Amino acid sequence: MATIYTQQGKNIRKTWFLMMWFFVIIIAIGYVVSGIYGNPAIMYIAIIFSLLMNVGSYWYSDKLVLRMTGAVPADPMQHRELINVVENLSITAGLPMPKVYVVNDPAPNAFATGRNPEHAVVCATSGLLALLNRTELEGVMAHELAHVGNRDMLVSTVAVVLAGFVAIVADMLMRSMLWGGGDRDNKAGVLFLILGVVGIILAPIAAQMIQLAISRKREYLADASGALLTRYPEGLASALEKIAGSSQPMMRANNATAHLFIADPFGGDKRSFGQKISGLFQTHPPAADRIRILREMDM
Repeated sequence: MATIYTQQGKNIRKTWFLMMWFFVIIIAIGYVVSGIYGNPAIMYIAIIFSLLMNVGSYWYSDKLVLRMTGAVPADPMQHRELINVVENLSITAGLPMPKVYVVNDPAPNAFATGRNPEHAVVCATSGLLALLNRTELEGVMAHELAHVGNRDMLVSTVAVVLAGFVAIVADMLMRSMLWGGGDRDNKAGVLFLILGVVGIILAPIAAQMIQLAISRKREYLADASGALLTRYPEGLASALEKIAGSSQPMMRANNATAHLFIADPFGGDKRSFGQKISGLFQTHPPAADRIRILREMDM
């Protein structure tokens, strides 16, 4: 039976394996673009542009997320239990006390953001605070602090940079087709153009699937790390059961921030026809799988 430590190691290895494939995709597409235009400098320009754009968004990610979700600072009196839970868990984890925010939304959910532990924010919805008991709330907050401690925001940002670069390269390929770029008078030119068409179709899809897969692996890892922090996996497992049972979408659900939440902000974990296909594009693993893994762990 798996232990929490083996679960952590397994998910870390899978995350870096997916990151490696991101680099493979970029190198392959970059090679095709260089062949079409006959100018390798274009690839370097795209890399620089993508890095600058995404580093900027990363630097201000916490402020952007808080605005997009409508989060406000937790009231020391009204949300005393939430603040105490986060403070106690932060001390246990050896992390700086993060800022605590609340979103006025009846849908039960929570998220963490910030570029590093020193600038971290944890946030819960009013629906989550009303639904969970203290033990379950500790499980959820431990999960969010695990994201902070595991530096998941850094991994997520790298994934965004790479996915953005793939999108830029695909756009270059599309413009090349429309504007007649490349050498079409020899076999090599035709080959590069064919590869370009394939890249236009497959590259953005592959980048999105890998990015979402990394998000799912991060959720499994945060579940394991959070359970290790509280030494009581059942607390988080019970919380996930209640959250999944609610299936209520958040009022300000947004695709750009969906991967940050402990559960899908669009609501529900329902299994229906075509689920296997649609599941490839979900930012969160099925709640039933997460609950099963938590309850199989030995402490």
